[in-house]
Amino acid sequence: MAGQNRALKRALERSLELYRYDETLRRSHRYIAGVDEVGRGPMAGPVVAAAVILPPEPVIPGLDDSKKLAPKKRERLFHLILDSCVAFGIGMRSSRFVDEKGIAEATQSAMRMAVLSLSLRGFTPDLVLVDGYPVKGLSYPQEALIRGDSTSASVASASIIAKVTRDRIMERFEKLYPGYGFHEHKGYCTASHRSIIRSLGPCPIHRRSFAPVSAEVHNSFEDFESHRT
Repeated sequence: MAGQNRALKRALERSLELYRYDETLRRSHRYIAGVDEVGRGPMAGPVVAAAVILPPEPVIPGLDDSKKLAPKKRERLFHLILDSCVAFGIGMRSSRFVDEKGIAEATQSAMRMAVLSLSLRGFTPDLVLVDGYPVKGLSYPQEALIRGDSTSASVASASIIAKVTRDRIMERFEKLYPGYGFHEHKGYCTASHRSIIRSLGPCPIHRRSFAPVSAEVHNSFEDFESHRT
């Protein structure tokens, strides 16, 4: 019990640290939108971005960068964020868009969509906090934060919303394209994922412009040719 209480205390202290950063900005900005994306590196599936506006209270215990959280904890926080946030928006770009426009433009476009969807819901941000680099093509004031998902409560919330949303999409893709293991690796470049591409070939959601995918397609062709001779 004592250990559990210490863990809860640490989680609350971590959340308060993230909220304090946002609070210093809230003195001059009413709506602060945190923005983050997930899905730059995978060999398959979409890029997903989220924008989240949090109220000053209540503080959500356990909030942190989504990459530092276990899946069950992310799911729990996902619901807490949606229940308590002022507004949220989602932006997404498909693997086909990635192949046609490149991963950099896909990421920028998904983040723009996420922020603009806030305005469509009636919540125009006074300040946009972006994890990493500024979003091109936005008319709102921005602040780019390196490791923003470990600095700001709103950016950390956006990272969780984006991550859980994308994971759920990849789990649905496993039902559409069974046998690829999307429910496990979520499209990322693992040894088993590469082996599956070599055996089955790429499916419609694979990013054919990505070197690991094209390499396994080439390897599959060479394996086929070697068995013919």
